[in-house]
Amino acid sequence: MTVTVLVLGGSTRPGSSSERAAMIAAQGARNAGAQTIEILSRDLILPIYDTEAADRTPEAQRLVDAFRAADGVIVASPGYHGGISGMIKNALDYCEDLAQDEHPYLDGSAFGCVAVAYGWQATVSTLQQLRMVAHALRAWPTPLGGSINSSATSLKEGQEDEGAVSTLHMIGAQVTMFAKMHAATH
Repeated sequence: MTVTVLVLGGSTRPGSSSERAAMIAAQGARNAGAQTIEILSRDLILPIYDTEAADRTPEAQRLVDAFRAADGVIVASPGYHGGISGMIKNALDYCEDLAQDEHPYLDGSAFGCVAVAYGWQATVSTLQQLRMVAHALRAWPTPLGGSINSSATSLKEGQEDEGAVSTLHMIGAQVTMFAKMHAATH
């Protein structure tokens, strides 16, 4: 059984640590048998979500369609001032377009949470915020979450910290495993 995992992450800077974390977690999902849809970095620069407007830009519609198609989601957010970035939060706000669907929001979907920041305080508080947003969207956060302190951990290609890579692969695998179990019972 093949499941689809939507992977969101990064910052406005392509190649950022949070984008690398998203890509590594996506590889973990693919290794576990998922197909992935990746919407990263500058592709997440979308109009502010507007509940009063039904029209969506092609980029925003692609995101909404990807949310609908996904059996699981992985989100890798940079930690900005102790919380998830505005760009990531705005992307997640587009789930409101799924409110009237048969399965509203991300109901029953596996949700992998990854926080990347320069320091432990922001990684932990950002991870907690991602888990709270996942719950609000009716998703199931994976047991393992990723807190990547970029001041102490490298995700640069060819210089990746083995422990961080292992954690990110496991998050991708957990999202895939849960998505397969959920799909098999529904």
